[in-house]
Amino acid sequence: MIQTYSTTIRRKEMDAVLTCMVDEKIGPGELNGRFIQLVKDFFRCDGAVALRSPGAALKYALKALGFEAGGVIMISALAPAWQIQTVEELGFVPLVLDVDENTGLVTPEIVSQGVKDGGRLLLLHETMGILPDMDGIMQCGIPVIEDVSQSAGAEIPAADGSGNPASASPAGSFGVYSILCLEEHDVVTAGGGAVLMAPRRREWLVLKKAVDAIARTELLPDINCALGWIQLKEFRRNEAARKAAFALYQQACLSGRHKLLFRGCALPDGAAPSVPDAGSQDEIGGALSTMACFPLVLNSPFKDVRQYAARKEVEVRQAYEDSVIALREDQLSESCIHAKSLYLRCALFPLYPRLSHSQIAKIVKVLGTLP
Repeated sequence: MIQTYSTTIRRKEMDAVLTCMVDEKIGPGELNGRFIQLVKDFFRCDGAVALRSPGAALKYALKALGFEAGGVIMISALAPAWQIQTVEELGFVPLVLDVDENTGLVTPEIVSQGVKDGGRLLLLHETMGILPDMDGIMQCGIPVIEDVSQSAGAEIPAADGSGNPASASPAGSFGVYSILCLEEHDVVTAGGGAVLMAPRRREWLVLKKAVDAIARTELLPDINCALGWIQLKEFRRNEAARKAAFALYQQACLSGRHKLLFRGCALPDGAAPSVPDAGSQDEIGGALSTMACFPLVLNSPFKDVRQYAARKEVEVRQAYEDSVIALREDQLSESCIHAKSLYLRCALFPLYPRLSHSQIAKIVKVLGTLP
């Protein structure tokens, strides 16, 4: 059976972790610092701190912002469930937003309505590696904390269309602070933990004061940083492998009855997403998306697709099985109609660098013959 998820652990990752164990340097130390420097280079941020959990990262981001207890924090219904659990544990009030049915993301219009309903901060999960209309969201006039756990490596090209990476804006550079989760199924994993980033110097100086006195028990240990360091260093190689497989998967789906989430630039008002020509840059995301996974929005029951794929030895799982709406379905069904629809109909197929050519060919065949 080809599993839906499989963390890419190669010899380099094993060697890095083993070296930590041999040197008996497994607590927070030198490798934590090296990992942070690589994070700063990769995301082009001014400062960062590696912590033991996503919840700790959110706690310190809110502390640096001076966000008052009891404040209303907006989150997507398709964000990971830890977000609503942590928001409540920290004494804040979650306001769960519905999403756009074509992208699975919140839009400026949805966020603006959330602000009218009392939202004072947006915790923005960039689900499935897709970036939303960042300019429109930033114009809503509230603080934004980006969750780039699935969108790491995605970029919005400069307005002049030069294609120069130096002039593009990467995921994590838009919000006041950004969180990169490092859990098992995230696009970069350290076996657990999270990195809290400050894109600009002004925000980093404030955050640095908040974390300078942090207990060592909240810092990410070197043994995890060793794994995260190699994962991030090998990110471009792994992403190239994912993009190649993604292009084959998408080609197999072009003539089928199911559809992909839209991965292009923000749509004009009233416009519908179109399917790009095979092989075009936008088809596989170009500079806009990270191929963190392959979600397919089904036009037939999920159970039927899962059973069909299982007979072909391919595991298929619900794309949003660990989401906020999965945790609070009864409570959110009426207010988050689009999110519930995607939760019930969006399936996730295997997409990771260690897939062999024969495994990819098998998945392509399944995608092309789905009921």
